[in-house]
Amino acid sequence: MSAASTSSADPFVPIGSRPPPRSQLGAWAWAQRSFFDGALNTALTVLTVVLLLLLVPPLVQWAVIYAVPNADNAACRAVHGAGACWGVVAEKGRLILFGRFPFEEQWRATLACVLLVGLLAVSCLRTFWRPALALAWVAVFAAFFVLMRGGMFGLTAVETARWGGLPLTLLLSSVSLVIAFPLAVLLALGRQSHLPAIRTLCVLFVELVRGVPLISVLFMASFILPLFMPQGSTIDVLVRVLIGMTLFTAAYLAEVVRGGLQAVPKGQIEAAQSLGLSYWQTQRKIVLPQALRLVVPAIVNTFIGAFKDTSLVTIVSLYDLTGAVQLALGDADWRKFFLEGQLFVAAVYFVACFAMSRYSRWLEQHLNTGTRRQ
Repeated sequence: MSAASTSSADPFVPIGSRPPPRSQLGAWAWAQRSFFDGALNTALTVLTVVLLLLLVPPLVQWAVIYAVPNADNAACRAVHGAGACWGVVAEKGRLILFGRFPFEEQWRATLACVLLVGLLAVSCLRTFWRPALALAWVAVFAAFFVLMRGGMFGLTAVETARWGGLPLTLLLSSVSLVIAFPLAVLLALGRQSHLPAIRTLCVLFVELVRGVPLISVLFMASFILPLFMPQGSTIDVLVRVLIGMTLFTAAYLAEVVRGGLQAVPKGQIEAAQSLGLSYWQTQRKIVLPQALRLVVPAIVNTFIGAFKDTSLVTIVSLYDLTGAVQLALGDADWRKFFLEGQLFVAAVYFVACFAMSRYSRWLEQHLNTGTRRQ
């Protein structure tokens, strides 16, 4: 008997009915995919819910229900341990935000912060990525220093030793990053140079700076660098700290950019050379745009780290946000409520770092529109 006749003699067995596919839309479908997708995921979800039920109610009672929002020291001492004293922020907030800057001149520090934050926000929009943006940065930095330093236009002079709080944090992070980024690109290109002298110098600089902690760099910039200056000449401590932070950040950014450069296919460089493009034309028009797009998350991660590293300048007697908290809560009446002051500063850092993180995700998606799958 042939195979065909054997196959036709087999009895027909219908396939049993199957359940309809689950809905892929809606809140419940999203919850199933995110929290109840398998036994392990379900167990972790249940454990997380139990922990939240145990931790959230006491935290709400301490932070909200029994908290004291007003600057009432007696009331804060009465609920100490049972409720938070947010009154310490109301009482010492200006000292935390502006450090030892003169009280009656703090409007200048506020205006300087508004200008710098506004420029940072504008710089994040691709619409404003024009050559004029560089001039705007120069103008805003000049206005920032005029407002903070004074001594002209009828403003009272304030020495840099009295700068502190949020203005100092913004200044240190923004100036060091703005100057460090182009320096990092040059260092990354130098590490891939075919010229041995340039490659060796770049490698030595990056490895030496990355091999020591930032505290050591700040210490050397503040105390060792003046020893090499001519007798009778000095450099302001703020300038020394800016130099140290800029060089340190540039060394780390250089490795990030170098990773992006190595990810660009060599065939594109060879194609550019075959078209007669010079080295700098190839880097500016073909290599760097692709390399920087590939390492956007790593670049923003370095930016976030540099923003938080400004808290280390307290070792050279500069009081940024974290240092200003210690300065503000030196008052014996409010020293007990150090935790609330630190939580306030942590909230400021969280808002800034979270904003940078979200912008990184948006920028990555925005720049990948030509390569991602639809």
